[in-house]
Amino acid sequence: MSTLAVELNGDEVHSISAPDRFTTTAPFSIELANRGRSTHVHLHLDDDLDRVASIATVNHYVEDDAVKRVHVSAVEVDEPVRGKLKVVTGYGSNTAYVDVRIEPPPEVAPDEVVVDERFAKPPEESPPQPWPSRLVAGIERAIERGGVPALLVSFLAVALGVVAAFAIDSVLVFLAVGFVLAVTLAATLYLLS
Repeated sequence: MSTLAVELNGDEVHSISAPDRFTTTAPFSIELANRGRSTHVHLHLDDDLDRVASIATVNHYVEDDAVKRVHVSAVEVDEPVRGKLKVVTGYGSNTAYVDVRIEPPPEVAPDEVVVDERFAKPPEESPPQPWPSRLVAGIERAIERGGVPALLVSFLAVALGVVAAFAIDSVLVFLAVGFVLAVTLAATLYLLS
């Protein structure tokens, strides 16, 4: 399967770097490689291309420094079909167009097996982000989604629990506060990952 590589946030925020032209003979994938902060991407096929190809989901969210593949299904054509793929980021602030040409499949002899050269090397996986950057990204997401009051209440509850444990000076209270802190920490780490 052919792959159309599109780089996001490479030069600046919401920038799009894509080839001018892309030619394929079958269904293909669009590789959205984000080189910066998370972003929303909208993909659109023009009318000519939409007659022979389709994208199941046109709006995509690409995480920080992540790669997302979008499958574009296409029917076999008897003659070449040209059209434009529109790639939009930043809620319309940046737009790039790629001329896409879908050609008829080549004639293959019955005994011949066609193997895609990309299968010769293992797929690349992006390395997991270190926990400090995941923590910062999680806090930023919480702020963006209006989670600041919940964070403040959580920190206040933890502080009150620690103060109560020291004030009462009881083993049972220490164990209860320790359990609550462990559950709170586990839930926070789960939500931020």
